[in-house]
Amino acid sequence: VTEGLYARDGHAIANLQKLRFFPLAIAGGKGVRLVEENGRELIDLSGAWGAASLGYGHPALVEAVSRAVANPAGASVLSAANAPATALAEKLLGLFPGKGRNKVWFGHSGSDANEAVFRAIAKTTGRTGVISFIGAYHGCTTGSMAFSGHSVQAGATKAEGLILLPYPDPYRPYQGDVTGEAILDLLKQQFATSAPPERIGCAFIEPIQSDGGLIVPPMGFFEKFADLCQRHGILVVCDEVKVGLGRSGRMHCFEHEDFVPDILTVGKGLGGGLPLSAAIGPAEIMDCATAFAMQTLHGNPVSTAAGLAVLETIEREGLAEAAHRKGERLRQGLRQLSGRHTLIGDVRGRGLACGVELIADRDSRSPAARETAKLIYRAYELGLVVYYVGMNSNVLEMTPPLTISDADIDQALDILDRAFGDVVAGRVSDAVLSEFAGW
Repeated sequence: VTEGLYARDGHAIANLQKLRFFPLAIAGGKGVRLVEENGRELIDLSGAWGAASLGYGHPALVEAVSRAVANPAGASVLSAANAPATALAEKLLGLFPGKGRNKVWFGHSGSDANEAVFRAIAKTTGRTGVISFIGAYHGCTTGSMAFSGHSVQAGATKAEGLILLPYPDPYRPYQGDVTGEAILDLLKQQFATSAPPERIGCAFIEPIQSDGGLIVPPMGFFEKFADLCQRHGILVVCDEVKVGLGRSGRMHCFEHEDFVPDILTVGKGLGGGLPLSAAIGPAEIMDCATAFAMQTLHGNPVSTAAGLAVLETIEREGLAEAAHRKGERLRQGLRQLSGRHTLIGDVRGRGLACGVELIADRDSRSPAARETAKLIYRAYELGLVVYYVGMNSNVLEMTPPLTISDADIDQALDILDRAFGDVVAGRVSDAVLSEFAGW
């Protein structure tokens, strides 16, 4: 008997790089749907963790990648200029409203982009301290884990002088303050006592904290935070690896507030499913050294050709504006579900970055982690791919392709409705979770 794809994967591919929630085995994809080897189609409400920004098989992406593969301009930017990488860098610079002269650094993932920026800032400024937030996931390399604050990386070696602040969460507010002012006061207090600002080189922020629970901060918080940091010469690095490039309803998620970061990192959806990340920031930082933050295939012409096609398609098809409208439709439907299912404690998001926090009861707001795991397993059985995130493993994260249709959204909501009903009715066994660790 021929083994199925999932079993073969289990025998051949290391668990070190697996984050599995159910036995999904993909043979192909079209639009917003994934196709299993038996031909079953599933709506991908995760969008491959936001990487499949244009869905699967988008004609613009197919054409750009096919053209680049057929006539490759080398393999990287290390020892030669190549046209796709240069064109993409110029495009990214044109989209970034930062002051002064900026440059672009290319990588493979958000992890290496954030690490490269952190190292370059420390080298340029001589300041090794860094501010980040509890719940922040800035990557899975040694360097990026050093200034991340997610519980799954609690054992990682942290940067010397790391300050971890509570993230402003209106649903679970620090000291009961939904405005986030208490967090700013905490930072000012640390500046005055244990963490002199002249030792701090940068602050990493997420305008929506994704892996920490798809948390949308109170409006105006990061404008005040950035102003406080920049007054002390602390560079603000905005990590938009998951929520940037049209997903929030704006090209850049920070545009929802009245501030511009010093440095922006993007990834995931930039490559449309191919490995690609970028950092955009001041030339004095990005040019602080040569051969300092490089890998052989950085700036690969195939990946950068894909990136340029993604950005041009977002603009041409108005996908940022569409994400705003479609996100409102999705959240409206989710709020309607909350009226029928008391497991839902909070519905939040911007554009097509949506979070649904599941709780045991609405008085205590105790996280319903096991029910969340059962819910996404049942949704998978019913034809929907959605994963959970959060420090308590109880937040559904929805980052579908920007090309998702209204009909796809409505069908996804119907499946979620059924899945909630089945979990509450006890029709999902604990046994189905035994092989899947999740977060």
